[in-house]
Amino acid sequence: MDISPEIPPWPAVAPSRGNVILRRFEDGDAAMAMELSKDPYVPTVGTLPANATHDEALAWVGRQRRHHGRGTAFAFSIADAETGRCLGQIGLWLRELGAGRAQAGYAVSPEDRGRGVAANALLALCGFAWTIPELHRIELYIEPWNTGSVRSAENAGFSREGLLRSHQEIAGVRRDMLLYAAVREAVP
Repeated sequence: MDISPEIPPWPAVAPSRGNVILRRFEDGDAAMAMELSKDPYVPTVGTLPANATHDEALAWVGRQRRHHGRGTAFAFSIADAETGRCLGQIGLWLRELGAGRAQAGYAVSPEDRGRGVAANALLALCGFAWTIPELHRIELYIEPWNTGSVRSAENAGFSREGLLRSHQEIAGVRRDMLLYAAVREAVP
């Protein structure tokens, strides 16, 4: 019988790096979710509906808040460190914490891409993640065409480990995924 450790408490100090701070989702973050829902890719890989209404975006924000209470993940709002405006979301999924592994995923609002937001959010997330004693490896799965996400992962110190052919279904099509990982021993 595999006994997984309990998910740690919410961080007492919000993780931050550079221009971003990771915080709990607030109802006002629904505006960012509505913008993110217009991206042609983001709604295909999560629970945010395409072209979300305010109510749908608010429901998505509520789901993000419930992940920690359910013991499945830390779902953070990526916020501008100066203004507090929500720029995107990042999560640390801990289903495999008992094996020392977690998966991360992130999305940045289209208007805020290209400014290092995702890389800084990943660095902030890793800084927090390495405080979890059981955690030794964080994985990212990135479609090969997604050069912006690859750049963000590499800028945050993640290493490419390989190509997973036909790894998962996205929008009804089997997709290849690049596997990137950071391990505790390799963290600067």
